[in-house]
Amino acid sequence: MSDFQKDAVVLLSGGADSATCLAIAFSRGFRVHALSFDYGQRHSCELAAARAVAASQHCRDHRIFKLDLSQWGGSALTDRSLPVPEGPAEGIPITYVPARNLVFLSVASAWAETLGARHIFIGVNSVDYSNYPDCRAKFIESFRQTVTLGTRSADEGWSWNVETPLQDLSKAEIVKLGTKLGVDYSLTVSCYSPDEAGRACGKCASCRLRRAGFIEAGLPDPTRYCDKKEDFTV
Repeated sequence: MSDFQKDAVVLLSGGADSATCLAIAFSRGFRVHALSFDYGQRHSCELAAARAVAASQHCRDHRIFKLDLSQWGGSALTDRSLPVPEGPAEGIPITYVPARNLVFLSVASAWAETLGARHIFIGVNSVDYSNYPDCRAKFIESFRQTVTLGTRSADEGWSWNVETPLQDLSKAEIVKLGTKLGVDYSLTVSCYSPDEAGRACGKCASCRLRRAGFIEAGLPDPTRYCDKKEDFTV
């Protein structure tokens, strides 16, 4: 394997899935360049979590790219006037950020092209994906084709690899795999509405999904909750 094939850009949100994705990239022998986004989300503790995760796994580089998707809102994660719902929702939930993964992957490919990397890792999932359209396998394959046509690869005769190692895993399978790979989930923040200290609300859809995953996996949940009780309904 040549040097450029050993480099990978990994999208790192600071949540459990992206931390697992990062560990998988390391386990496959890649030199990892982690990329997080300060995109106008309603809380910044996930970026602190991303920094902690990147440091714990000794990434070659960790960049935080700033852009402001809150300018037009459209999501409870970027518009503070919209309440974060408790529990699951039918259809596309209000926590979906329009075209977020499309934007993130485009930026990741720009950095990867500069690095000479041909692999991008993203922790999207088709099993427990909350009906987000930009987490579906068809979207990922479509983006892979588009970025191959729209970058120097089109002239140089090579293709991009958009790696989605969590695509077909349940949350329980993800945390089992991550635990095996040494992921410290106590560093991660998955909650849609954490407090200023980064403690999870225990009520939003993301908290419930995460909590259910640890229960199903038979593993202790290291999540710090606002309420110290650990009997949240999942």
